[in-house]
Parts: sequence; structure tokens; C-alpha cells
Amino acid sequence: MVSLKEFFNRDESEVQAVGGVDQKNNILKRSIVAYMAVHGPSTLAELTSALHISVPTMTRLVSSLVKDKLVDGTGKVETSGGRRPNAYALTSSAIYFAGITIGRDNIQFVVSDMQNNIIASAEQTDFVLEDTTVCLKKIMSTVDKFIATSKIDKEKILGLGVCIAGRVNPNTGRSYKYFTWCEESLTELFEERTGIKTLLENDTRARCYAEYNADRPKDGENILYLHLGRGVAIGIVMDGKLFYGKSGFAGEFGHTPFFDNEKICSCGKKGCLETEISGVAVEEKIVDMLSHGSNSILREKFEKGENIHINDIIAAAKNDDTLAIELIEEVGEKAGKSIAFLINIFNPETVIIGGNLSMAGDYIMLPLKASTNKYSLNLVYKDTRFRLSRMDENAGALGAAMLMRNKIIGIA
Repeated sequence: MVSLKEFFNRDESEVQAVGGVDQKNNILKRSIVAYMAVHGPSTLAELTSALHISVPTMTRLVSSLVKDKLVDGTGKVETSGGRRPNAYALTSSAIYFAGITIGRDNIQFVVSDMQNNIIASAEQTDFVLEDTTVCLKKIMSTVDKFIATSKIDKEKILGLGVCIAGRVNPNTGRSYKYFTWCEESLTELFEERTGIKTLLENDTRARCYAEYNADRPKDGENILYLHLGRGVAIGIVMDGKLFYGKSGFAGEFGHTPFFDNEKICSCGKKGCLETEISGVAVEEKIVDMLSHGSNSILREKFEKGENIHINDIIAAAKNDDTLAIELIEEVGEKAGKSIAFLINIFNPETVIIGGNLSMAGDYIMLPLKASTNKYSLNLVYKDTRFRLSRMDENAGALGAAMLMRNKIIGIA
């Protein structure tokens, strides 16, 4: 019997090379695992009907998966009459997937099971993302530490999903914003360091995918996820699948030249959306206003020379600070106008607002929805549902683990 890691990490060329009955059985068992991962506990009849496999063959394959401890029986299923069939489901403790978010000022880590349940999580807060060799070494050592202390057998971790801000191409495994000077791709570096198959992903897309899968039933098959963190980006799900674009760079919405201002964006251009509605932009604006005498409960923090984080501004708004409320409402109004363009183009079923600024709740959502309504086509707006993110800070890491799971077990 091959190990679980060998079973799932064989690429198609290796599977094809096996040939004959073994090749066919391997492919069929993968399809059974993929079906259960999406649909949950299933009877032999359901599997037979969905995958077009004969009852005797399905019975034999499921028995083999039970023997391999990938699948387990969950008991009898209630029916309207007749014999009650047995149901089978994936074994939670058989294999795991790890996910990591490399943030601007922290690293989030999770280990999830086949059903996307978080089994272990950790956070590194003593971290600043910099495009340096020292920073890259710290990331690698942190990942080693997380895996070692997760209390999960490393041999059972079949894949590692890593997400990071900026332009990322999952196919090449490279970030085109950070660590571009490395000869090897980030995917290759992580695989060499950990010995675990790795997928590199953009952080907003990973969060978008976790958010999309958070609801049962789902918000729809076409959603837009707007991440309003210290930067601005969108994730797009079309027909139930993440949209990447030709080179994997789709979603860099924050770098749309939206404003007629002289503010230089991090991309080097002027007037980008990110220069007005990002967390960094709000932080800079409140510091400027406080320096010109504006009143706020954050003045004491400002006068002490302490950094004012977007989370401080949100907390101040929830404490009825007028200046903080005005700044957040301004972001909501401007963000809503930009969303109007998106929904006129994509006509999504749902728009989800995530990131630090989503924690402002109605302070940002009310002006955002009013502005979107004002600037979008009514026929499009009335068909679109808006909601705040339901995920916590682990969303990116979990989304990356989910995408790695899908790649390994063969979910398109």
C-alpha cells in the first residue's frame, strides 16, 4: 500500500505511467475523495450515480479507501422506506493541510483537515514584512517553528498554502513584489525548506476563497470580495471559481487611477484608489488633521509620538469620536463609488467587504451602500447583496490551505 502522501502527491504523468488497473483505480479513488470533500458524507448509491461507477467497483474502491484510513463509515442513513444504506465520509485525522498568511506586520498559520476545519493555529506578531534576505530567513524559520509546535504529524501534512500581498502568480510560484531577487521561486524555497508540496497565492484571493466557502448555502456562484485593509484589493469568484486573469494578477483594484490627486501610491503612480481608501491612507490623514489642530480622543496618542493604527481609528469611531467617524464614512462613500463600477461590470450576486475597515460595521457599510446605489445602475444594484466579512484573521491562511487541498485532491 502506498502512503497517503505518495497517493495524493503523484502528478498526472506518474499516474499515467503506472498504467492498467492500478492507474484507473488511483484516478477513481481520487474522484471519490474529491466528491466527499465537496459534498460530505455520501452513500454508495450517491457516489455511484454522481461518478458513473458501477456498484461492485464502487463498493470495492470505498472498501479500499476505508482500509487506507482515508474514509470511514458514518452509520446508517434515514430513508423513506426499505433498507437503510450506510454513509461514508472522509476521515478527519488522516491528512492535513497547512496555510500561512505573510502579512505586513504579522504571520498567521493554520492547519486544517479534509473538511477545512482549523485544527491548529498560531500567530507571529513580532514581524515586519521587508524585501530582504533577513526577512525571508525569518519567515522560513517561523514556518519551521509553527509546523514543529502544531502537534500534527508532519508526514500527515500533504500540502502548504502560502499567501502574501501584492502581485502573485500561482503557476510560477513567484511574488512579483517581494523577494523578486531570488533565483528560485518562493514555492521552490518553501518546498526545499519544509519538504511539503507548496502553493503560493495572493492574500486577497485566498481570503476571498475562504469567505466564499464560509456560507452554507453559499452567497452565490458570482461574488466580489473587497479587502479594505492597509491596502486595497479585490477577489473575484465567477461561476464558483476564483478568477485569476492571464498571468494570475487579477484583483489589483487598489491601483486603479481613481482620484485626481497628487498622492504617490506604493506602485509609483498618482491618484490610485489605495491613496484615499486604504487603512494606510486613513492613518496618514488623521495624523495630518491632528497636526493641524483637529480634536480627537486619539490626540494623546498622537502627542506622545505613538503610531496610530487603523484599528485605533475604528475603536475611536465606536467610542463616538467625531473625527474618526467622519474619516471612516468618507472611505465608505469613496469605496461605494468604486464598487458601483465593479457591479455594473460583473453584476455579482454578493459583494463582501473584508479587511480591517470592515470592523467599523455600519460606520462604513451605510455610506458605502448609499454611494453604490447612487452611482450604479438600479437594475444591477437591486440584484446585489452586500455583507461584511464573517471570517477572522485566519481567513487568508485558511483560504490558502483550502486551495492547496483542492489542488492535491483534484478539485477544479
